Amino acid sequence: MDGPSSMSLPDLDDSVFPMFKVERVQLQFSISSDFVAAQVANNVLILALSTGRILRIDLDSPGDIDDIDLPKRPQEIGLIRQMFLDPSASHLIITTTLGENYYLHTQSRQPKVLYKLKGVRIETIAWNPSLPTASTREILIGASDGNVYEVYIEPSNEFYRREEKYLKAVYKIPDAAITGLRIDLISNRPDGRAIVISTTTRLFHFAGRIGRPGQEGSGSIFSKLFETEIPTIHEVPPDSKPVPSTLTVSPNPPEGVSAHGQDGERSYAWLSAQGVLYGQLRTNAPSPSQGPNIFNNSKMLRRDKIPASQSVTGRKRPTLDPIAGILLTQWHLLSFVEGRIVATQRLDEKIVYDQVVLQSGDKMLCLVSDQEKNTFWLFTTQEIYEIVVNDEDRDVWKVMLAAQKFDLASQYARSPAQKDAVATASGDYLIQKNQYLEAASVYGKSSRSFEQVALTFIDHGEQDALRKYLLTKISTYKKTYVMQRIMVASWLVEIFMSKLNSLDDTITTKAQLTEGSNTAETKDELGTIQKEFQDFVGKYKADLDRRTTYDIISSHGREHELLAYATAIDDSNYVLSYWIQRERWQESLDVFKKQKDPDIFYRYSSVLMTHVATEVIDILMRHPDLNPRKLIPALLNYNQDSSIPLAKNQAARYLNYCINQLQSTDPAIHNTLISIYASHPSPSEAALMSYLSAQSLNAKPLYDTDFAFRLCIQHSRVQSAVHIYSSMGEYSSAVDLALKHNQIDLASSVADRPTETDPALRKRLWLAVAKKVISRQDTGSIKTALDFMKRCDLLRIEDLIPFFPDFVVIDDFKEEICSALESYSRSIAALDVEMDASAATAESIKKDIKQLNNRYAIVEPGERCRVCQLPLLSRQFFVFPSCQHGFHSDCLGRKVLDGSGLTVRGRIRELQATIARGGRREREARELDALVAQQCILCGDYAIKQIDEPFVGETDDHDEWAI
Repeated sequence: MDGPSSMSLPDLDDSVFPMFKVERVQLQFSISSDFVAAQVANNVLILALSTGRILRIDLDSPGDIDDIDLPKRPQEIGLIRQMFLDPSASHLIITTTLGENYYLHTQSRQPKVLYKLKGVRIETIAWNPSLPTASTREILIGASDGNVYEVYIEPSNEFYRREEKYLKAVYKIPDAAITGLRIDLISNRPDGRAIVISTTTRLFHFAGRIGRPGQEGSGSIFSKLFETEIPTIHEVPPDSKPVPSTLTVSPNPPEGVSAHGQDGERSYAWLSAQGVLYGQLRTNAPSPSQGPNIFNNSKMLRRDKIPASQSVTGRKRPTLDPIAGILLTQWHLLSFVEGRIVATQRLDEKIVYDQVVLQSGDKMLCLVSDQEKNTFWLFTTQEIYEIVVNDEDRDVWKVMLAAQKFDLASQYARSPAQKDAVATASGDYLIQKNQYLEAASVYGKSSRSFEQVALTFIDHGEQDALRKYLLTKISTYKKTYVMQRIMVASWLVEIFMSKLNSLDDTITTKAQLTEGSNTAETKDELGTIQKEFQDFVGKYKADLDRRTTYDIISSHGREHELLAYATAIDDSNYVLSYWIQRERWQESLDVFKKQKDPDIFYRYSSVLMTHVATEVIDILMRHPDLNPRKLIPALLNYNQDSSIPLAKNQAARYLNYCINQLQSTDPAIHNTLISIYASHPSPSEAALMSYLSAQSLNAKPLYDTDFAFRLCIQHSRVQSAVHIYSSMGEYSSAVDLALKHNQIDLASSVADRPTETDPALRKRLWLAVAKKVISRQDTGSIKTALDFMKRCDLLRIEDLIPFFPDFVVIDDFKEEICSALESYSRSIAALDVEMDASAATAESIKKDIKQLNNRYAIVEPGERCRVCQLPLLSRQFFVFPSCQHGFHSDCLGRKVLDGSGLTVRGRIRELQATIARGGRREREARELDALVAQQCILCGDYAIKQIDEPFVGETDDHDEWAI
């Protein structure tokens, strides 16, 4: 199918501004002399005047101008003929009409003479691609005599030091002037260089390795390349009259934009008598065919393809003047011919701009470009023009589309309408080429009717292409297109299932028809489609209706895909059921451990614990938020396997974790653990007793004691049952139960528990144990029974005698009786001693009482009350003989009343009120005196209680205590 013509495309341009425009530059100052040369680089404009002056202007700040003069007048060295400025605007070389050459550094205003280049008529310079540096490094200079020189220029402030470190002629083209030079780095080759040299009729291309001198600037590096490499030459026939010739390259691409879609490859253009030869500079690794490929893939724009200028009357000029100058933009070739600027699209050689700039009689001085800033300039002797380029790649997509380069067309299409036009045309082209899969991807991004595209693939039986189209289409739908996304996604599920079934049938058929046939390719395709389906449901699961999708996949019997879909939508119930039904326990655990829904744990723990209990418990213990009560059925179901030792019982492990780590107080948890311990066939009660002992530390046990006791009795856990009885305080029942099961030691340990709290109970319990022990002993073992009874200090021989049989001879425990009688004798003797001591103590007390009645104290006439400091004899008083302190009775009463407790204080006030009512109140008076005068308030407990009272009271004079 022929590619669509750009003329038939709708106007899809995204810009209304002209692509090219020539603007006259108005200087902010006046210049009286003519321009003789000009250069622009890195936004720095340099003008050379006929007077020998050089103006250096920073275009970012046009007011900042450097006015520089050559060392000698033009009459001595000639007019400035040309200037050469490196791309960074750091280095400037000036050549005059009399063969004088000068060097000017950007940080200097004093041009330096290049003595070694004296007399060399410089036509072109190839700057080192490794710029910028303080020096020029190694550069190539093309002269009018056909010589190519290598020179290294380094500025110096020393008077006797030359700027050129060395100068060497490295190549010679006989009988031809060098009109252009270019050096490029070869990618991935640090020492690789590609060099292009042009004359008026020939173009040379070198590619190879450069030399490596010991020190930079110490010798030539390009000599080796020119000596060892044979150039590729492109030659055109000479013209009968001189014509302009030059070599130019495209500027650096804007940041983030590749040049000409070639990943940074530059374009070149060579102006010759035939026209302009242009193409790509290939800077890949050098190969023998690199040079020929560059020239063979280049195009020639002949002069006659540029229309002749028209006269004032509208007639075309009979003869064509040659092209005077050329420049390259990123996509176009700018030609200056007959006073016009003509812009030609290099891709299709169509002229997109043709504008008269100079009138008849005006001549162009030079046409230059700023390689760094992508600006383009035209100079005459009096005027400066800037060729403004605006959005020059706007129509590239049309050109690429017309050339059926759809990938590049899509790359340069900008607006959605442009991209859609490219996609539609590309899809139509691919359909005609029967490339349905490729067309599917392209159609999916176009606006072509969904029904039309789908029917096209269906009519051609291209289910794979239809699947690819639908996958591409659904990716273009917005999230708001809910119905469209659901319908397309559901259709895709159906297509995937049909494809998978078809592949399965193919594998089965091949295996049946041809035994040992190779089905590996079909199996690989099956695996690829399955992976593609998994990726699809993972990406578009939100667009799939769960019930519909399950129905579609189930109708095709695709269990593997059902699992993939359930996994994608996180349907854990289905996934777990799937793996459990197939007894794939590791896969089940992989799903189980990722769950966060508690119901999943409650539902599937029972079956999983039957087979992988340890791993399940590990998972459950990582989820402390679960309700352990709901896991009890799973734990009990697991516990039905009686062959599991208690040490490895995972149900007990989890319950202990809940009790000890989670501090569970749920009785159901504790009762379940008791049930597991009690019902285990192991005869040991260590685990159960350990739990019960730990619970006995609590004020109230967290388990149901009746339930626990019944279990212990049911499973003959006597020690545990006795412990439960004891924890309830039922010591008698505990001892009876232990004795019932002949657990003498256990009964003895229980009988010892009520020690000081209830000695009578303790004795009763020991008598019960003693009775059991004696009843078990025959007559020959009476002594053994008596020795056992010595473990309790409350038992006496007389308590035990009733338990012995009537036929027991007294000789069997004569020693014990004698020992008991001797003990009684010692007790009676001790009581006699105590009685004598008590009588002596009573007699001593009587004597002390008699002496108390005779106690007295001497009160001096000036003795004062220790409280109010008034004379003590002024009213009723108390004197304490032991300390000789005296107090008025009322003063002492107030102090005692203030310092006594509520009970004593109330009694004192009650007695005072009773005495105040009058009458004979001797008993009350004695009781009141006893309470008030019980002890001295300065020597007794009252003084001690006043330790926290301040020395200075509220009523005291604080100044008396001042220091």
